[in-house]
Amino acid sequence: MQKLNLPKYDFRFKSSENNIQIFDEIRKKFVVLQPEEWVRQHIVQFLIREKKIPKQLINVEKSLKINGLNKRYDVIVYHPDGTINVVVECKAPSVNITQETFDQIARYNLTLKADFLMVTNGLRHYFCKLDYENEHYIFLKDLPEYH
Repeated sequence: MQKLNLPKYDFRFKSSENNIQIFDEIRKKFVVLQPEEWVRQHIVQFLIREKKIPKQLINVEKSLKINGLNKRYDVIVYHPDGTINVVVECKAPSVNITQETFDQIARYNLTLKADFLMVTNGLRHYFCKLDYENEHYIFLKDLPEYH
């Protein structure tokens, strides 16, 4: 898999049915290793190890309804009270981050109402805080430390 612009982490892999799988410690199962999954697993480790977010506050790939359509988010970080701290949208390294990518996560966030958004393809990372009152993004250099 491609080297990403994130720290190097140790992962567990296994080979199954002609594909490689990577262990997701949040979902507690092996999942097929594809480029977007490679990015997602790095982001999960980044949140746990670099941002010190407790594993139990992280959720990966769950469904949500947006305008009656079933969608799936990549990663969500909750506050202990159950409100949403961060929504992360992961793309494969070959996918450019465009306005369309931000529009996608913004649509998800109309339902989720997170404090922060992160969009990444593993090579480039964008972080923003939501200013709900003035309805715009405030771009940040990084996510704030968890406390």
